[in-house]
Amino acid sequence: MPYATPLSEPEIAAALKAIPAWRREGDWLIRTVECPTFRDSISLVGSVADAAEEADHHPDIEISWRRVTFRLTTKASKALTAKDVAMAATIDRLVAITA
Repeated sequence: MPYATPLSEPEIAAALKAIPAWRREGDWLIRTVECPTFRDSISLVGSVADAAEEADHHPDIEISWRRVTFRLTTKASKALTAKDVAMAATIDRLVAITA
């Protein structure tokens, strides 16, 4: 039994409408954020790290100066799941207050 149930194609399409800043690449949700400063980038990553620990669902994160890229998939399920969509929405909220 997978860690979390994979989303169907119609569920993924509906989810993407709710998180329009994200794009899909295969079994990944991806969003890149441009922060005002490098320190803001680091602050955002720290906030996302705290939220990820609380949710026990961790994005891949790449930092390049003021640009931060988040990548989400449920590796244990080898698919996109509701956990990815929920974490994407959490990241969106954190971006709105941090970046």
